[in-house]
Amino acid sequence: MSSCFFCRLMENYTLNSFTLQIEGLDVSEKFLYPVFFFFLLSYLGIMMLNVGIVILICMDRSLHQPMYLLFCNLPLNDILGVSYMVPRLMSDILLPPAERLIGYYECVVQAFCSHMLGTTSHTVLMIMAFDRYVAICNPLRYSVIMTNRMVMKLTVSAWGSALVLVGILLGLTVRLSRCRTLITNPFCDNVSLFKLSCESVVINNIYGLTFTVVLFTSSIGSIVFTYTRITMVCLTSRNKSINTKALKTCSTHLVVYLIMLFCGIFIIAMHRFPQYSDQRKLSAILIHIIPSSLNPIIYGVQTKEIQKFLSKFFQSRKIFSWS
Repeated sequence: MSSCFFCRLMENYTLNSFTLQIEGLDVSEKFLYPVFFFFLLSYLGIMMLNVGIVILICMDRSLHQPMYLLFCNLPLNDILGVSYMVPRLMSDILLPPAERLIGYYECVVQAFCSHMLGTTSHTVLMIMAFDRYVAICNPLRYSVIMTNRMVMKLTVSAWGSALVLVGILLGLTVRLSRCRTLITNPFCDNVSLFKLSCESVVINNIYGLTFTVVLFTSSIGSIVFTYTRITMVCLTSRNKSINTKALKTCSTHLVVYLIMLFCGIFIIAMHRFPQYSDQRKLSAILIHIIPSSLNPIIYGVQTKEIQKFLSKFFQSRKIFSWS
């Protein structure tokens, strides 16, 4: 028994191994297939909803407006985010723990996608808040400010800033040598990767903390500023139609933002309680699934233009089937 433990210990302390083991979810045999099919249905649902929203916006010219073009970044981000994680997670669930292996570079790519998903969600919602600010606080100059060129600039800035921030985050981790091989998470992320090292990770912790503070401060600050100005305009305006439209579009954006913010804060808080490792693993997965599922539903239900398009589409299908 002791020799077996010693072998496992030595296996975990392999210098710069390119094959890593993922701890994954601890699912009993009784719940193995129910959990597998839950993730499968979640993945298919997320892909159908988000791909459907993107196709819908591309097909309907009335939706070729800055607000919807900027919103397109969210479903695209969600599609990329769940595609890197959920299929791999489903395959790992069906394997015994000893066979849940992943290449180091594949693990780095997975960690990169994980952090890009979270960071881009913040930056995209920030540029969407700017769009709502211009539309409600400066409506006469909206078409002049929010040109196709401006939409492109905002989109590039959202993805570009996330790319730089996450690139530095992972770059600081990749430089470290590795003396362990076990990823104590259902999927790879930055923390799991630098925990493989026996070197000092002070720089990683400092940058990681700075990264989180800057991202959350910028995100929350821009949302608070934007919605404070929008509220002031609505309170001073006597135009009920503008106020109703502002309330509807902004409430949709705010709900999506609050869901994402709550999920992000919750997963960060769970890292402070190692005794709840199983709950932390599950919440780390759900943070990708829940917002990605709800975003297209919330926008689809609240947006009048999308409702009109769907109504026309299903009516035409109905007429076609009757004929």
